[in-house]
Amino acid sequence: HQRRLEPKTWGAKMRRLWGMWKLWVLATALLGLQDVALGQSWPSKTIRVVVPFSAGSATDIIARAIFDKVSAEVRQPIIIENKVGAGGTIGSADVARSEPDGHTILLNSSSHTVTPATYASLPYDTLNDFAAIIPVGSLPNVLIVSKTKGYNTLKDLVEAAKAKPGSLNYGSAGPGSASHLTAERLRLSAKFEAVHVPFKGAPEVLREVVADRIDFYFSPLLPARSLLATGQLKAIAVSSGKRAAALKDVPTTVEAGVPNSNYEFWVGVFVPAKTPKSIQERLYAEIKKALDSSEIKERMSKLGADPMPMTSAEFTKLVRDEVAMNKALVKAAGIKPN
Repeated sequence: HQRRLEPKTWGAKMRRLWGMWKLWVLATALLGLQDVALGQSWPSKTIRVVVPFSAGSATDIIARAIFDKVSAEVRQPIIIENKVGAGGTIGSADVARSEPDGHTILLNSSSHTVTPATYASLPYDTLNDFAAIIPVGSLPNVLIVSKTKGYNTLKDLVEAAKAKPGSLNYGSAGPGSASHLTAERLRLSAKFEAVHVPFKGAPEVLREVVADRIDFYFSPLLPARSLLATGQLKAIAVSSGKRAAALKDVPTTVEAGVPNSNYEFWVGVFVPAKTPKSIQERLYAEIKKALDSSEIKERMSKLGADPMPMTSAEFTKLVRDEVAMNKALVKAAGIKPN
């Protein structure tokens, strides 16, 4: 026989449940009000923006341009702190460990989605320790060659590589760097062999391409721009999904005949994952306002950065998709984690 609750017992239980539900609703409302208040009061002190790359790099220059504008709008000082080393992981770890109050911000490049694949162990969880706020721009990597090579198109380069497997080499800014993975994605998609020659950074590789000792290199546009303008180097493709505004006559690698070869290089803003949602939303709104200003649009254009309009949710999905893609790419290319 089933036991039935007596009417009095049933009524008491329902009253308790009703009381608990009212308390839950009240607590949720109070937390919501508290969260809104935090967003309205942010920022209440100096903001620190950590850039995990050296001063003068494209990421650093973009950070200073945007956050100068944000600082003027929010009426609080914003300092840029360059914490360089270990592929950007030292600066990222600093932000992951910081107080989640919106006063410590990470401005990182797409290397943020590379390090989970190229480092055997990280001092943070890329996907769970950060909240992705907004991408501030896409910086196309340009496939450049020396004019003396005689490669006028990407097809010319691929055919030369296939004619003598392993005879061509390519430069990068180091193992696991964006320029390394961009070249590997092209190489695997086009199915040719080439020897990887790592350097410390773009200036060193560019010198070797000009000297005709490196056959090709996916360079950030900014350091290569003057060499392209003077004709010392030739751009035969860009790695991004669409043509670069600064190089409208240069096709993407996909347009040039190699499917699944595009590789985006972007710069974006992150905060510790536990930062209140209202502060995240306020930060997104302030940065978007800065990016929409004619002043910042002009400065970004001069840097060769293309707009990358996305919501925080869309940016979060992009980060997750790229982490998965980079892990698969590193495995396919046989790159050993550090």
